[in-house]
Amino acid sequence: MAEEPDGGRDRNHDWEGLAPAVRPADGADRGREWDDLTPAVRRVDDAAGTAGPRVTRDDEWRDLTPAVERVEPDDGDEWDWDEDAIAAAGGSADPASGGEPELLADEEHQADDPDEDAALDPRENSVVDAEENPAPPDDGIGLDAPESDVEEPLAVHVEEMVKRLAIVIAIAALVSVAVFPLTEGLITTIWNYVLPGGEAVDPRVYQPLELVITQVKVASLAGLVIALPVFVYESYAFMRPGLYKHERRYYLAAVPTSLVLAVLGVLFAYLLVLPYTMDYFQGYTEGTADVAFALGSTFNLILMVMGYLAVVFQIPLFMMLAIMLGVTTRQWLEDRRLLFWAAFAGISFTFGAIDPTGVVPIIVALTMIALFEGTLALLRWTGN
Repeated sequence: MAEEPDGGRDRNHDWEGLAPAVRPADGADRGREWDDLTPAVRRVDDAAGTAGPRVTRDDEWRDLTPAVERVEPDDGDEWDWDEDAIAAAGGSADPASGGEPELLADEEHQADDPDEDAALDPRENSVVDAEENPAPPDDGIGLDAPESDVEEPLAVHVEEMVKRLAIVIAIAALVSVAVFPLTEGLITTIWNYVLPGGEAVDPRVYQPLELVITQVKVASLAGLVIALPVFVYESYAFMRPGLYKHERRYYLAAVPTSLVLAVLGVLFAYLLVLPYTMDYFQGYTEGTADVAFALGSTFNLILMVMGYLAVVFQIPLFMMLAIMLGVTTRQWLEDRRLLFWAAFAGISFTFGAIDPTGVVPIIVALTMIALFEGTLALLRWTGN
C-alpha cells in the first residue's frame, strides 16, 4: 500500500487516539516512549530519523478496538524486535530466517503448553475480535426481558385470560359429568367412614332433590381436584411469554405437584379431620337430643372441608414458586410469620357460619400454619 504524501496533513492528529500499547515512536524519543511496551513486539517507523509517525487513512482506523491500535501493514524489515526478550521466550525475531515473526503473549496469558493457548477464554486474550467472539446470550437472570415478551394491548391479555379460565371450568365440568355415575357409591363410602357408627346411621333426606344435589356436589369436588393442576398450567401458559427458561421449568414442575398436594388435602380431610369432627359434633349433643344426620347438610360440611383443604395444601407450592421466581425470600416470610398466621385465622373463620362451634375453622387454621411453618423449615434444612 502506497503512503500518502505528507504535505498539508497533520500527522499528529492521526495518532492522538492511539493507545499506549503499540505506538510508532519518533526516532528521537524512541527510548522514552517505548519503555512500557511488552517484549512481544515493538514497532518503529522505517525511517528512524523522520519526524512523526507514518500517515494512514482514517477509514483504516474506524473499527479498531481500544486494546491495540493497528497501523498500516509494512514489510517485515520495518519491525524492530526485542531480540533478547523474544529469544528468552523461545521465539525468533529475525525476519530473514524465512518465517513470520512470532507474537508472544505476556506472562499472565502465556500457557506452558502451546496447545493450551488456543483453549484460553477469548476474553483473556490480548486482542478480541468482537465478530468472531460474540457476547453469550442472556441466561434469563439479568434485567433484560425474555425474547418472547412482546407488549400487547390490555384487551388482548384480558381476552386470553378469559379463554384460559374457560378451559379450566370446562375441564372441571367434564370431570364432574364423568364422575357423576359413580357418586352414589362414593356417597355411601364417605358416609360410612366419616360418621360415627358408620352403617348404623342412615342418612335423612328432607327434600325431593336432596340426593341429586348431593351427587352433583360430590362430582363437583372431583372436578375441583382435577381442575387445580389445570389452573396452574393455564396460568403458566398465560404468563409464559414473559417468563425466562428457568421460570418456565418451575411452573411446569408445579403442575403434577399441584395435583399431588390436592389429593393429599382431600385424604387428610377424609382420614383425619372429618372423623374427629363428626365424633365431636355427636358427642356435643349426646344426652340432650338424638342426632339425625341429614344427607344434604352433612355432605355440605364434608365437601366444604375436603375442598377447602385441597386448596390449603397448595400453600407449600405457592411459597416455593414465589421464592424461586424471586417474588419473595424465605427471610422475608419468616420475619412476617405472625401476619401470615393472623391472615390464615381470618380466612378460616370466614367460614365459621357453616360450623358455629369453631372446630372446623380452628383445624383449618392450624393446618395452614403447619404447612407454612413446615415449608419454611424445609427451606432452612435444604439451605435454600
